[in-house]
Amino acid sequence: MKRAVVICPGRGTYNKDELGYLTRHFPDKELLSSFDEQRTQLGLEKLLDLDGADRFSMAKHTRGDNASALIFAATLGDFMSINKNEVEIVAVTGNSMGWYSALACAGALAPNDGFKVANTMGYLMQQALIGGQLVYPHMNDDWHPDPARLKGLLDLVAEIATRQGHILAPSIDLGGMLVIAGNEEGLSAFEKAVDVIQGRFPMRLGNHAAFHTSLQTPVAAEGRGMLSADLFRQPTIPMIDGRGKIWWPDQETQQDLWDYTLNHQVVEMYDFTNAIRVAAREFAPDYFIVTGPGNTLGGAVAQSLILSNWQGLSCKDDFKTLQQQNGLLISMGMAEQRKYVV
Repeated sequence: MKRAVVICPGRGTYNKDELGYLTRHFPDKELLSSFDEQRTQLGLEKLLDLDGADRFSMAKHTRGDNASALIFAATLGDFMSINKNEVEIVAVTGNSMGWYSALACAGALAPNDGFKVANTMGYLMQQALIGGQLVYPHMNDDWHPDPARLKGLLDLVAEIATRQGHILAPSIDLGGMLVIAGNEEGLSAFEKAVDVIQGRFPMRLGNHAAFHTSLQTPVAAEGRGMLSADLFRQPTIPMIDGRGKIWWPDQETQQDLWDYTLNHQVVEMYDFTNAIRVAAREFAPDYFIVTGPGNTLGGAVAQSLILSNWQGLSCKDDFKTLQQQNGLLISMGMAEQRKYVV
């Protein structure tokens, strides 16, 4: 039996190619219907209608109140589809809102409670839509680590944040990418200060608020008011959070999980790179399985392993060699890789 760490994706992973993902892959129609009952009670469009639309709408499908629910459902469905007779899941982690999915996959939230958390927080963030996010690379095309370049970018962010009227902060440490969040003044100043790379970076992320910064403090407070600590329970699988902390089965409290999920996780930087580093070093899996939707998180996982110098990885070619040898990374959003674990 192969040992695997499961990685749950965050916002921005349900796009045009993912339309119909739930129809194709979600294994429990009754559970999906129960998710839609929650949506109906809030006056939100059903997942089956969003997923079954004739065409993808950037304005509709990427909204926080729709995207979070679609991504959570797709992730949980993929997790449920993994063949547990052949794959031993030794830990679960995620990127950004993928933490909500990880909680459900690991048993710390029942499926319907996990959906309630993801759906509620997506709704609240969309209603407030405070600030924005952009992404900018700090590794080159060969994925060679460049600590000095990363430090320079972080120093620039810190300097801009000292300017009057400018709010800017690191949002997610995402492998070779730095996700930055802030208000319009802060984001614009960063865009003007850096070189354009690959003709597309710095890249603004549509329908994204200033996640994982203090700007989300009122959203976090609303979430704590709407979501009770009673929803949470002991995980059955170890979880790795956005700080790199491992939450072990039978060692955590409902209150601590609730407080981290609806406080620190919302308003402080999410260190996905460190979460992957801890997953690799503490659990040494045979596979890293990235659930759907989409397959865009695979690069960040590979870059995080390189930044961790795991198994001597130092660049993209090293990772490609290892991937060809043992299929280390499996993206369930890719049909040719999905078949190995379903």
